Order: sequence, then structure tokens, then C-alpha cells
Amino acid sequence: MDLLWIWIPLLGSLAMAELVRARPIRQDVMLNPEDEKLAEEYLRRFYNLQPSRGKEVSGRKARSTPAMEEKIREMQNFFGLKETGQLDHQTLEVMRKPRCGVPDVENYSFYAKNPKWENHTITFMIDRYTTDMRREDVDKSFTSAMKMWSDAAPLNFIRVYHNPADIVLSFARRTHGDFFPFDGPRGVLAHAFHPGKGIGGDVHFDEDETWTAGSRGYSLFAVAAHELGHSLGLSHSKDPSAVMYPSYRSHSRTQSSLSRDDTLGIQKLYGIPRREVEIQPVPDKCDPRVGLNAAVMIGGDIVFFANRQVWRTTGATLGQSVGAHLQNINSHVDAAYAYAGTLYIFSGDRYFVVQQIKMHTYAGSIRDYGFPSSLKQVDAAVHISEYGKTVFFVGASYYRYDERRRRMDPGFPRLIQADWPGIPRKVNAAFKLQGNIYIFSGAKTYQYNIRQNRVVSMIPAKAWQRC
Repeated sequence: MDLLWIWIPLLGSLAMAELVRARPIRQDVMLNPEDEKLAEEYLRRFYNLQPSRGKEVSGRKARSTPAMEEKIREMQNFFGLKETGQLDHQTLEVMRKPRCGVPDVENYSFYAKNPKWENHTITFMIDRYTTDMRREDVDKSFTSAMKMWSDAAPLNFIRVYHNPADIVLSFARRTHGDFFPFDGPRGVLAHAFHPGKGIGGDVHFDEDETWTAGSRGYSLFAVAAHELGHSLGLSHSKDPSAVMYPSYRSHSRTQSSLSRDDTLGIQKLYGIPRREVEIQPVPDKCDPRVGLNAAVMIGGDIVFFANRQVWRTTGATLGQSVGAHLQNINSHVDAAYAYAGTLYIFSGDRYFVVQQIKMHTYAGSIRDYGFPSSLKQVDAAVHISEYGKTVFFVGASYYRYDERRRRMDPGFPRLIQADWPGIPRKVNAAFKLQGNIYIFSGAKTYQYNIRQNRVVSMIPAKAWQRC
């Protein structure tokens, strides 16, 4: 990717140079050297104040320089302050607030050309985690932040575990390989890059900050929501209620939706969310033409997937389609199983990870499990918690996956009929309940006792759906 148009102005503006100590200040305000240094660095980084040379003026009061005064006015205008052109206490207070590392002015922005992703299905990868939070809390913070944007525009975020990914999220300290070193605690919390190849779209978080999913430290969810706006192509907003406002706001940790300004911005780039204009009738679950594709235990209830529909053992319909309740899954479901409170759904050569029904999903390739490249789909899956193993049925064979070691057991695949006496060669779906595995094949369900290693009963498959 040609990044010269980004690096040249940024490196030029960040070059170290001796600046004149002439400062625009109020006549009744005495500034210490730290305040003066803060203001110079802030305006250089976020408002393109160019280095200059001149005669140093002794004493703490100094005469105003036109360039400095112009940039202070520009900054004051952006934050809705009185445009005095002077470093008063209110202006310095805003400069001291923790914020995003992306500049505020258009001619010094990563986003001058209003780039956007051409493909509205955007992949993301978490490269490095913070040590401040549990990994599952980091995952939830990121997916919740992405959901804010996907609720307002026709965007789908899909998690992948290997490059290439459109957006790579990572935590780093100080110098971390992108020419924009972090500055330690407070100051700049994170920065992101506009959509594009290479580093484009990536988000970096300062690991010297204290990250949290609660009330202490900085909300990872709030900062991620802001930075992802940049990753999608948005610049900063002057609206203090907007997610894209550059300064960190403690109340943003509880903000569940975008402001009007955020919404208008993202919809200008990607359009409005697509809505279902035609309501498809829900097929009769007892229709013999409605074949069962998968079954899984969720929260003490059995959920069945059939012809892109979802049913529970209560007889209630979860939705008109799988996609209505499992975001990003709009095709048929081949297999499903639950492990450690997480639902894994298989569709073709991809699998989806679902933390909660109606929550965001992300996807990977079934190759991540160790399946051969020639395998296009799995037929059924069931997790056996007593052994920490997940069994996958594929054609006349089955595989066994070790969830703790995250790898396929050696010696597989093996023939179903060799190790599962009484079970047909083709398995459509399976789930585990009270020491038994219920295996669906054609119009029948086989109750297979794990300890006895045999089929103990058979019932019609439709009986589970009260037909």
C-alpha cells in the first residue's frame, strides 16, 4: 500500500525542532513550561501547527505569534470554546483530557479522501490482548462496539483468526512499528487508520492505560467504538454527544447507540441498513418435507435447525429464519454444538461462534479445527462434556476434537459403524441430554447410551417437535 501521502505530512509535523517560546497567553495568566510544552505538542499533533524558529523571549509572559494564535482559535472552534486565540485555563483543560490520537483538522487527517470499505462484510482479527481484562471481556467489548455501527448501516463484522483481515486490533506500548508512538498513561488512548490495504483499518490501543469493562480505568468498549468509526472511514465530530467526539467521555461507557451525527456520517458512507421487505411464511415443522439439519442444547432447551428455520422443544418458533436471530448466518445450518457457554454453528466450510442468541457472531474456517482441505462441510456435531471432546459426523465417518487442547485427536477419522454400534452410516443431527446422545438419521432418533456404548431406544424424529 502506498502510504506516502499519510507518512510525509505526519512525519514532517512530528519532526523535532526548536520552537520559539513566544506564546499567545492571556495577560492575567502565567503559564508554566509544562503547559507551554503541552500546548505546542497538542497543536502540532492534532491541528498541524508547523515548527518555527525565532528569537526566544525571556520571562513567562510572551508575545503572541500569528501561527500559534490561529491554531488555538481553530482548536477552540472545534471544541465550542470562546475563540480568543489565547491559552486560557479552559483551553488548557481540554488539551489535558485523554483522547484519540487521530488529528481533528481535515487537511491533517488520515481521512481527507473519505475512504471506505467496498465490501460491506468486514473481517477483523484480535492480534494482541491487554493484560488488564479477561479475553472474553475484551471480545465482548469489541463485538458490542461493532454492533453499534452494524445496527446503523448495512455492515457485517466477521472474526477471523489468521491474516489477512480488514481490521487488526492490538494493544501496544510506546513505539510499536507505525511511526505514531504512544505517550504512556493518559494523553492518547488509541489510534486507528482509514480503510485500505496493509495497515489500513487497524486499531492500536495504548497498553500503558488501564482498560476495563467496568467503571475503573478507561472503557475498552467506548474507545473501541470510537476508533472503529475511524476504521470505517469517519473523521472526528464536533458534537460532544457523538461517539466520534475526540476526547474521552466517562459516560460513553454506557452509550448503547450512535448519535444522530454518527448515524448520518456512517450512512453517508455505507447507506441505510437493509430491511426485510417480504415476510416469508414459517413452514410447518411437522411437514415431512422439512428435514432436520442440526440440534443443540441451549439453556436447558433443545433447539432444532431445519431448512433455515429454528425451533425449540417448547414448540415455539425462535424466528422466521436463522439470520433473524443469529447475525451474519443467512444460510443453512449443517451442525451445531455448545461448549463452555458458547454456541458453535457450522455452515458449509465455515463455522460461527455465538456468545448469546441475538448477539453478534463471528466466523472462521472449519480448517481451524484440523479438518482436511477436501472436506466441504460436517453433517452433525455433539459435545461430550464428561470427556471434554466434541464429535463430528461426516458421511460414514466421524472425527473427535479435544476442546481443552484445541486440536483433533490422532487416529481420526474412524468409521461410525465400527465404534457406534446400531447407528446408521448417515447422521443428520445430534445432541446430548442426561448421559445419552440422541442421534437423528432420516426419520428416526437413536438414543445412544454413552456408558453402555449401545442404542437403548428409537423414536420418530418428528416426536421431538410434538408432531
